[in-house]
Amino acid sequence: MLKAIANIMSRVGRGNSAASPSPAASRDSHGRGSRGGRRLVVAKFDSAQTTADNRKHWANADGLSPNAAINPEVRRVLRNRARYEVANNSYAKGIVLTLANDTIGTGPRLQMLSDDAEANARIEDAFEQWSRAVDLPGKLRTMRMARAETGEAFALLVNNPGVLSQVSLDVKLIEADQVCSPLMRRGRSDEIDGILLDQWGNPSAYRVLKRHPGDSSALRAPIDDLLAYDTLPAASVVHYFRADRPGQLRGIPDITPALPLFAQLRRYTLATIAAAETAANFAAVIYTDSPANGEADPLEPMDEVELEQRLATVLPGGWKLGQVHAEQPTTTFGEFKREILNEIARCLNMPFNVAAGNSSGYNYASGRLDHQVYFKSIRVEQHQMQLAVLDRILKAWLNEAVLVEGLLPQSLRTIARTLPDHAWFWDGVEHVDPAKEANAQATRLANHTTTLAVEFARQGRDWEQELRQRAKELALMNELGLALATPPAAAPAPNAPADDTDPADTVDEETARAN
Repeated sequence: MLKAIANIMSRVGRGNSAASPSPAASRDSHGRGSRGGRRLVVAKFDSAQTTADNRKHWANADGLSPNAAINPEVRRVLRNRARYEVANNSYAKGIVLTLANDTIGTGPRLQMLSDDAEANARIEDAFEQWSRAVDLPGKLRTMRMARAETGEAFALLVNNPGVLSQVSLDVKLIEADQVCSPLMRRGRSDEIDGILLDQWGNPSAYRVLKRHPGDSSALRAPIDDLLAYDTLPAASVVHYFRADRPGQLRGIPDITPALPLFAQLRRYTLATIAAAETAANFAAVIYTDSPANGEADPLEPMDEVELEQRLATVLPGGWKLGQVHAEQPTTTFGEFKREILNEIARCLNMPFNVAAGNSSGYNYASGRLDHQVYFKSIRVEQHQMQLAVLDRILKAWLNEAVLVEGLLPQSLRTIARTLPDHAWFWDGVEHVDPAKEANAQATRLANHTTTLAVEFARQGRDWEQELRQRAKELALMNELGLALATPPAAAPAPNAPADDTDPADTVDEETARAN
């Protein structure tokens, strides 16, 4: 069907081009191209030309829509291969774990920004207690890992009486395999692989299989049980994925472009080990420089001789004893692995030293420069997590919390109608040089280019909570008669630049900007 449409469009395009006048016919008496007083511009793109050299390279290029390109079968194959690679490749597993740990960390902290300080504190404390009861940080890390190796993650907002909290809301994670359309409903324009759409194209409901299609008990289950599903409203389903194309409704693994590279990395490593083992299996060989039927004593070809340890022996006449030199791994083995890992990590905006867990080839400036891009990508991921997951969970939690007697103030009974102003704090990033960071922070606060809220947010902490804690500490120190130690002024290092910058760092940063 799709090929037929493509052929029709191709014929239409050729027909239009044939109907247009040739360049020679459109030239005027002076040889200038013109048509109705307008000049025609004939332009070409090299990438749009199909030649014998690039025909095979572009053979799989198509014009499918985003949802048709990632149809259920394509996503099933990508999911299975990505899961297999993450389960069996140490680098793939480490990259996915690092990505989840750096994005989620120990979990986000909620700060309410309403004018009622008492209400803010009660909501924050109650939500923190509930998030620990349901292990919200752990589930968020699982969702981030699932998006990397599966392409998407689904969470059902359900009522769970077993939750050790006054709010019985729970976040139940399910795999993408369980969200799909029944066979009789596939191909409909108002449903895209388990996602029902309203007239504006917004998800209105999700079809969720009651049993995972890969469950071990599925082979013994009746066919009706395998096809049984629930239709859940969109308000109770959280769908976390990244849309790479406009109109895309399902996700593919983040490591999809790197799957062939992971396979090449494993193949090359195994081939290198096999070559080294093959060379090591031969203790020695007996060879001769004499021609065939020459002066050397006749021996049986490929015959094996077992040698004892610490034994001197006499070889047959005309024969020599030689040892096979193991030349594996080759000198380019490490360079090949570094280049492959660097290309693998690029699709995740992850620097090589983070993906490889090795910074031996880095200096301070180059490592910090690479991490700036990586941490900016992490902030983008955290912002998407806030909008797609955390705000949805907070909204559902508030709807349940206002129904619990005495949990929230009476003035907040209508708070669930609209999501109040709030902010999420994530784990901060540790600076390589704490002394430089502390001096820069003090300078920013002194010239009023920052605030305590911003500086504490960099560390993933709530500034109000930290100031209250600091006030308690100072009050207790005064009560006990303990004087607050004054830190000594930092003396500039001898022969150091005025801005306390490592000269090597400056040179590297200028070189990086020049490149």
